[in-house]
Amino acid sequence: MTIPTVDLRAWHADGPEARSRIAATVDEGLRTAGFLLVTGHGVPAELRAAIRAEARAFFRLPPAAKEAYGTRVGGRGWLGPGAEANSYAEGTASPPDLKESLSFAADEPTGDPAVDAEWFAPNVWPAEAPGLRAPVETYLARMRALSDQLLELLAAALGGPEDFFTRHTGHPTWGFNINWYPGRDTLGEPEPGQFRIGAHTDFGTVTVLDRQAGRGGLQVFTDEDGWRDAPWDPEAFTVNIGDLMARWSGGRWRAGRHRVLPPPADAPAEELMSLVYFYECDPGTDVRGTDSHTYLRAQLDAIASG
Repeated sequence: MTIPTVDLRAWHADGPEARSRIAATVDEGLRTAGFLLVTGHGVPAELRAAIRAEARAFFRLPPAAKEAYGTRVGGRGWLGPGAEANSYAEGTASPPDLKESLSFAADEPTGDPAVDAEWFAPNVWPAEAPGLRAPVETYLARMRALSDQLLELLAAALGGPEDFFTRHTGHPTWGFNINWYPGRDTLGEPEPGQFRIGAHTDFGTVTVLDRQAGRGGLQVFTDEDGWRDAPWDPEAFTVNIGDLMARWSGGRWRAGRHRVLPPPADAPAEELMSLVYFYECDPGTDVRGTDSHTYLRAQLDAIASG
């Protein structure tokens, strides 16, 4: 399985020859698995740890307290147990995913009432987690800037001008999930075919994932190797491209197909938390004949469970 590591410091600092090598490495990784590990991003570990600590306090609340913030997939608030089944996006029937999420999304209005009502509503900040908003908003600003850097790198890897993608991210939509994966000591025995997240590809341009290592963690699918555990580096973000980016590349690149394993029987107390930033593009962007946000809405609706 080819999932290369890309150092953004080298990309920005080195000369044309080194940048060409990095672009070729990115191209190869996106043609095979659709995944990269990215270092040199400059996002401090302390910021990520602060978000996890505040979010964990929320997820530990009684269900009745969390239900006050309940929402559906694509909304803003709490996605409780049974709310989402990612394998539905592939047309595969399965039990719902074994996770809870705090979900946030783009919230800076464009001035177009119809667009703003659908894509730029205000976020929901739980009163029971008053320390969550500040680190999350700092993190989101860093993710927006990092995602545009990644799109510039991908443009070079595809042989286009630097702004080939970012000319379409002047006022983009994005989503951010804090995913909590409880252990078996909390959930009990999974149903047959039930995963923390079922097999799927993401929908947009790039996904930037900060994850924790675990026995019930991320796996990536390739035609050559089937399902394999994703490589993990505590300093790196795991980055994959989604359906729209694969389409934008004219099919040269593949959207990264992945899943998150069920909570392990031999480590029943294992719980993990992932910070998942989904970057998209400006509403109405035409991606090789597909309206980006008509597609995104259809896919978000498809994975809603219950």
